[in-house]
Amino acid sequence: MIVVTGATGNVGRPLVEALAAAGEEVTAVSRRPVDGLPAGVAHRQGDLADVDGLKELFEGAEAVYLLVAGLGDTLRPREIVAAAVACGVRRVVFQSSQLVGTRSDSVSHAFLRAFEEAVRGSGLEWTVLRPGGFASNAYLWAEGVRSARTVAAPFADVALPVVDPADIAEVAAAALRDPAHAGRTYVLTGPVAVSPREQVRAVAEAVGEPVEFVAQSAAEARSQLVRFLPEDAVDGMLSVMGEPSAEEQRVSPDVERVLGRAPRPFSAWAKRNAFAFA
Repeated sequence: MIVVTGATGNVGRPLVEALAAAGEEVTAVSRRPVDGLPAGVAHRQGDLADVDGLKELFEGAEAVYLLVAGLGDTLRPREIVAAAVACGVRRVVFQSSQLVGTRSDSVSHAFLRAFEEAVRGSGLEWTVLRPGGFASNAYLWAEGVRSARTVAAPFADVALPVVDPADIAEVAAAALRDPAHAGRTYVLTGPVAVSPREQVRAVAEAVGEPVEFVAQSAAEARSQLVRFLPEDAVDGMLSVMGEPSAEEQRVSPDVERVLGRAPRPFSAWAKRNAFAFA
């Protein structure tokens, strides 16, 4: 049996669907009740912050997909991983971030570094996934596109190879099912770097109507983002968006290595999710 934590998110939901479609026994874990799970998928409601309840979440699992919500600063990585070991879990796949490798001094990603260390030192078969920026971050633009057919964003022409969450899910499914991926760290990106301006063009094409791009200053973007994200996280995000390193702009071969096909472009994500902007 495979347990998927964070099962309602942009990666967790398609991962559950992919594993179920492959005939795996799957248990979806989320903090809240969830509807629309594939037939045969079990659900356990729980929170990784509740260390005493982890046995109930992990019991009976051979493999666990470990995804931590938010900044994870209320979580205890070693205790969470130890609970998986105590429950007889053999394999763990952890969703980290590319920035753990490219920005080792990032305060906002310290918790992910701690989880990586706990996973690697667990004695389990482990795989670490380090995705770059998510294509689904464009959901932040949905309200502006729906209401005014405009998108306001900073760093209009700075391009990054954002990754489709569905590709992360497929790589995760492969790593959970196949021990050949044990001991590997995969950096996951899209097939080409795309700028915010280019992403907005793709969204406009997907909805079939013009969408105006409005260039923001970094300060304007920061004032909006700090309303719902911690300041450290916002500053780190804007730093990557505005002054990415060469490594952060580079396309990784790892999605293709694992899946045997090129990663999906941002335009494919936009077409698949056009309903959110219509």
